[in-house]
Amino acid sequence: MTIKLLFLAGSAREDSINKKLARAACNIAIEHQNVEATFIDLKDYPMPIYDGDLENKAGLPEQAISLKKLFIESDGIFIASPEYNSGYSALLKNTIDWLSRPHEENEAPLIAFKGKTAGLAATSPGGLGGIRGLVPLRMLLGNIGMHVVPSQAAIGNGFKAFNEDGSLADESQKKMLEGVVNQLVKTTQALK
Repeated sequence: MTIKLLFLAGSAREDSINKKLARAACNIAIEHQNVEATFIDLKDYPMPIYDGDLENKAGLPEQAISLKKLFIESDGIFIASPEYNSGYSALLKNTIDWLSRPHEENEAPLIAFKGKTAGLAATSPGGLGGIRGLVPLRMLLGNIGMHVVPSQAAIGNGFKAFNEDGSLADESQKKMLEGVVNQLVKTTQALK
């Protein structure tokens, strides 16, 4: 049975090291049998800051509906999250807020997230690798019904962490990321 996994970063910056991390994780997942792994860039889904008045007036933005459909069709999600002031990015929070909103009659609450798996990782220029931002992200995803796998990866010295081909240069960091992806794949397969 094939599982579908989405890989994304909570950053819009073109040369984001977290996008590199999400792509590296996606490449690891592609090596598994019966896994359809897709990298998506949140920059391709621009949305206004969530505003209930805007939602009441115009409904969900088209980009939110398109992205929500991808989330609904997936079995699991891998997020490489930059750490902004010990938290996750406003882009990531805004995306989750829009995708959590119902837009069809009788739609199940949190359909884009509930019952799906999530794997988390971060990278940053500093030595901690963005790990402080993963704590509140893990809590948020658990609160909206996702099964967040226990393993996570925090890649320090992110500006020097990647080879030219996008893979991680340090073998221990590569094994850490492989552990998260492998656990995400196995957990998703078990739950499907």
